[in-house]
Amino acid sequence: MTIPTSPIPLVELVRNGLREGVHHGSVVVLGPDGSVRYSAGDVTTPMYPRSSNKPAQAAGMLRAGLDLPEDADLAVAAASHSGEPAHLLRIRDLLQRHGLTEAALQCPTDWPLRETERDERAAERSGKQRITMNCSGKHAAMLATCVQRGWAVEDYLDPKHPLQVTLHNTIAELAGEPIVATGVDGCGAPLLSISLTGLARSFANLVPSGSPQRRVADAMRAHPWLVAGTEREDTRLMQAVPGLLSKSGAEGVLAMALPDGHAVAIKISDGAARARVPVAVGALRAFGPGNAGGVDDEWLTALAEEPLLGGGKPVGTVRLLPGAFG
Repeated sequence: MTIPTSPIPLVELVRNGLREGVHHGSVVVLGPDGSVRYSAGDVTTPMYPRSSNKPAQAAGMLRAGLDLPEDADLAVAAASHSGEPAHLLRIRDLLQRHGLTEAALQCPTDWPLRETERDERAAERSGKQRITMNCSGKHAAMLATCVQRGWAVEDYLDPKHPLQVTLHNTIAELAGEPIVATGVDGCGAPLLSISLTGLARSFANLVPSGSPQRRVADAMRAHPWLVAGTEREDTRLMQAVPGLLSKSGAEGVLAMALPDGHAVAIKISDGAARARVPVAVGALRAFGPGNAGGVDDEWLTALAEEPLLGGGKPVGTVRLLPGAFG
């Protein structure tokens, strides 16, 4: 039996030259052959990938029989979108094509993730809506799957619903390990636990040529803006590295499949979203394509550190600890 190790220091916060804090976490990198190329922290204990499970869930919908003629619809099915107008337009269209309205969505109401859209809705007194919740694309695709299969839509989030059973089996298969715990995600959908290594493996299994789930990876890589939105990390990472598949999740989770077949999964222990991207960039630089193949190193450099503000001005940074990847 593998004994899990403790999360390790990965990211430091430096304010005015003084280290203010450290984020601990775990990370695993799989080689193109599926072997562990690098691991640090606890990569074997089951955890909740949160929205990083969305690509595998979208693959499960395809296996359940979902037929979407446009890959852009599949990209938004795997998205944690910002709630920008083009996101909402595509989700409304997906619902309408299946004879559904926004009332069928069972995700909670929420504000858009993007500050501009939140401010506009607040100014218009539009309030929170289900469609502006960042998981509404996934829920719309789940409903579309049920309509196409003739399954009930009223209980599409029940773990015993045939849709959710298919998604459960798909995630377990792609991760190469059983689901040991089922929870409820922030959006209300069943949340399935796998290890960090299983999460990396599921991403590696999304990209082989000829596999049915490859369509999900191709759709996300072709439409990175739909997967997240303006200035969002997944969008920027996929735009910076051609062929990269990236999907973040709540509580400091992020997973990637690199163009050459490497796969990475990251979990920041305290759930800090700001710490996961410096680790992701460090992994890309240590195991990725470097400056070859059109990689935008200027973008990666910008993503590698997040400014810390003092009085509204940059006075420090959030960055990967030196030597984190050897």
